[in-house]
Amino acid sequence: MSNATPFDRSHTDGLLSFLAASPSPYHAVANAAAQLEKAGFRQVHETETWDATTGGKYVLRGGALIAWYVPEGALPGTPFRIIGAHTDSPNLRVKPVPDTGAHNWRQIAVEIYGGALLNTWLDRDLGLSGRLTLRDRSTHLVHVDRPLLRVPQLAIHLDRQVNDGLKLNRQRHMTPVWGLGKTEEGDLLRFLAEESGLPVEDIAGWDLMTHSVEPPAYLGRDRELVAGPRMDNLLSVHAGVAALTAAAGHGADAEPGAIPVLAAFDHEENGSQSDTGADGPLLGSVLERSVFARGGSYEDRARAWAGTVCLSSDTGHAVHPNYPERHEPGHHPLPNGGPILKVNVNQRYSTDGSGRAVFAAACERAGVPWQSFVSNNDVPCGTTIGPITAARHGITTVDIGVAILSMHSARELCGADDPYLLANCLTAFLGE
Repeated sequence: MSNATPFDRSHTDGLLSFLAASPSPYHAVANAAAQLEKAGFRQVHETETWDATTGGKYVLRGGALIAWYVPEGALPGTPFRIIGAHTDSPNLRVKPVPDTGAHNWRQIAVEIYGGALLNTWLDRDLGLSGRLTLRDRSTHLVHVDRPLLRVPQLAIHLDRQVNDGLKLNRQRHMTPVWGLGKTEEGDLLRFLAEESGLPVEDIAGWDLMTHSVEPPAYLGRDRELVAGPRMDNLLSVHAGVAALTAAAGHGADAEPGAIPVLAAFDHEENGSQSDTGADGPLLGSVLERSVFARGGSYEDRARAWAGTVCLSSDTGHAVHPNYPERHEPGHHPLPNGGPILKVNVNQRYSTDGSGRAVFAAACERAGVPWQSFVSNNDVPCGTTIGPITAARHGITTVDIGVAILSMHSARELCGADDPYLLANCLTAFLGE
């Protein structure tokens, strides 16, 4: 599609801004919540009693967000249409005792989070982001978005075989530097307290991570590609917010065939087993409470679940021009070819023929092209929140997404039109 007229780029412009403003899962959900608030959604708290009012609502818990819109006329047994996504990305995260160093270099101790492509974090200017927890258990977001840290690679003169195969030791080779001098305990915490305008003695805990300070950008001769961090999977979170707010905008005029939901989880990159992950109770708890708040019974809950469908939206693999042999020969997804349907018969993806029909119908209603993805039999398949959601809640789930290159890199690549096409597909799905 490189010679075709590009689709509306305002959505992709918004994605670039969202990526830049969301260096951590905590920032991502805060920014998503701000967009929902502008569309008339209101936050409800898990510790409070929920009521039967209609309209848009959302729950925040750590790096996870569940948002839904109850239209006028929705019954207790009305099913849900869910967009599933995740807010976390592989990166380097700060250890509990962060101040370290050697040979008069001041360094920060980090732990590898998720399946990061380690070499992409070398010789890259890094900032720090995340959250500080105060003694009263309130949290404060941190976003130091300037060159602060760097993981320096060994010079080729000291490793003449490096181009024949780079092997990085996670413990010894990935510790970033951030200055010179003697290591002092509490140095990082004092720095962050000063950056945040907080008394250092008030900080009781933290969840901190590195991010590349290079901003996302259009790429290529015709600006038909986008390069940026955390597309896996903030691209889907951003598209899901757009789809949900669009569904809410049309909710007053539509028959309440289903209640649209966005479920953006944390910790997908390390298995989803947490209180904010897809394998935790958060989604089920929110949906059940929505049913019961509207006067529903367990029978209503069962009926609602039976009619519910989830599109698990995550990135997938575009065919790589330098490694085509790693891909299934009959399935070569291309950038700007529309969203992909992800299939694995061993249930690493949850799609089946019935789910394919749901996805295809949504794309048809939106006028969006789509593609199929399946792994080469010789290459192990990754997985998503899809199978977890299907198994934990017993709801029909379909795995889809956008085809990208450099997945799990510090900087990924996708087609500039695909975020817009995905958002349109998701909007059509929620409006079914």
